[in-house]
Amino acid sequence: MNITMVKGLFIIAAIYDGVLGILFLFAPGLAFEMFEVVPPNHFGYVQFPAMLLLIFAAMFYRVSRDPVANRFIMLYGVGLKTAYSGLVFYYMLTTGVPAMWVPWAWADLVFLVLFVVSWNYTGQLAKASAE
Repeated sequence: MNITMVKGLFIIAAIYDGVLGILFLFAPGLAFEMFEVVPPNHFGYVQFPAMLLLIFAAMFYRVSRDPVANRFIMLYGVGLKTAYSGLVFYYMLTTGVPAMWVPWAWADLVFLVLFVVSWNYTGQLAKASAE
């Protein structure tokens, strides 16, 4: 891991969450149609989390600009990715979940691991620069 990789990771995360946020905000029925899943009774249930994804996309972009100074934001990303992938995998193993949510859970699990690695790495950089 190096600082260029950390910056790239968070740019990719910003794009990933930004695209999903835009998709579910402006075309919330599209993914449900593509995966043949019955949508919720009101798209506001999908659009609110979509707006949260856009907020996280902005946060991840900010991390990419200066990962060491903004490393505290990484922990919010860890929380987001843990919450989403954890819930999807929990329901996958218990009562079931529509398949449309599973690929994103795997992607979020990968982001989760890489965010933790990045957080540890930038902590080492911060410690070294403080000495």
